[in-house]
Amino acid sequence: MAARSDNTPKAVQDCHDLLAWIIPQLDKFPRVRRYTLGERIETGLLEVLEALVEAAYSRQKVAPLARANRRLDIVRHLWRLAHTLGAVAPRSYEHGAGLLVALGRQVGGWQRGCSA
Repeated sequence: MAARSDNTPKAVQDCHDLLAWIIPQLDKFPRVRRYTLGERIETGLLEVLEALVEAAYSRQKVAPLARANRRLDIVRHLWRLAHTLGAVAPRSYEHGAGLLVALGRQVGGWQRGCSA
């Protein structure tokens, strides 16, 4: 897992950046979706960030990384559902989906590195 110069793993920083980008997108959701679907997406990504930080500072990395990966998969499905329901614009959906996939690849690579 590549680390930044301040020893923060790239996946942690990328999750932080994803949250900084996606929260304003969630604020644009229609009211009927913002407090259900939007809140679940935000909470899910916050849980991913927490698990990644836990993995970064823990000797036992496998369990928090597995938890982060599962939550990230749920968030990807919720993001797709938000698009299907018209709560997110197509271009924003595509950008967000790309960021989620990239983060998933990083977490998966980190997991594989810990299992080897």
